[in-house]
Amino acid sequence: MWDPTTYLRYGDERSRPFHDLLARVPAERPRAVVDLGCGPGNLTVTLAERWPDSRVAGLDSSAEMIARAGATASPVTFAVGDVRDWRPTPDVDVVVSNAVLQWVPGHRELLTRWARELPAGAWLAVQVPGNFDAPSHRALREVAGRPAWRARVAPLLREAPVDDAAGYAELLTGAGCAVDAWETTYVHLLPARADADHPVLTWMEGTALRPVRTALDAAGWSDFRAELGVRLAQAYPVRHGQVCFPFRRVFFVARTGARAEENP
Repeated sequence: MWDPTTYLRYGDERSRPFHDLLARVPAERPRAVVDLGCGPGNLTVTLAERWPDSRVAGLDSSAEMIARAGATASPVTFAVGDVRDWRPTPDVDVVVSNAVLQWVPGHRELLTRWARELPAGAWLAVQVPGNFDAPSHRALREVAGRPAWRARVAPLLREAPVDDAAGYAELLTGAGCAVDAWETTYVHLLPARADADHPVLTWMEGTALRPVRTALDAAGWSDFRAELGVRLAQAYPVRHGQVCFPFRRVFFVARTGARAEENP
């Protein structure tokens, strides 16, 4: 279960890659725009603000996220659904998928299908986290591998479920797209307080730790997060009242089909 409030604790930091991604999409008057994996909808609403004459829709598998999104006064249509089942209609000119596909097994095949089914000249804009070898995730895998949690938690974690930018560029070029792909490491400076949990632990509770929390009872979860918190404090020490948290992300924007080589 996704918790929108927990996810939005670091809303500014989580939203920056979305805006950096959309800055590379020069579409002027798309007929329809779809945000696949829209979460609580706060960023999807900005798509309607950018393209006020477009039909904008948001899709997410979490009923909790869609309930939060639907409570927002906006012209966006939100719905619960699995991105693996989504198929583009002929008027979809922009597809956005921000920090979603790392959760989707086989998403390379999904990207290829979207690129082929979208109309010629459509834009496919994707961002995925590329931090699976960061100290945070190494610590998570180490704790999950302990005897107390190995059977229940370790199978839920993936070593590296995403490609690098070059891998996605090759994939989408092979599907007939013109591709702009890049990577960015953001250095998040997270405030730390002596009377609060370590900020990287708090960050991870909104995303990477979600399946772990679901798999454990209350006592097991308390023990797990306590041990992980110790390791995170060692990996990300507090200095000057804050924690330096580098976070690598992978981006690509692909333009589909016969008009991909034209100027936008």
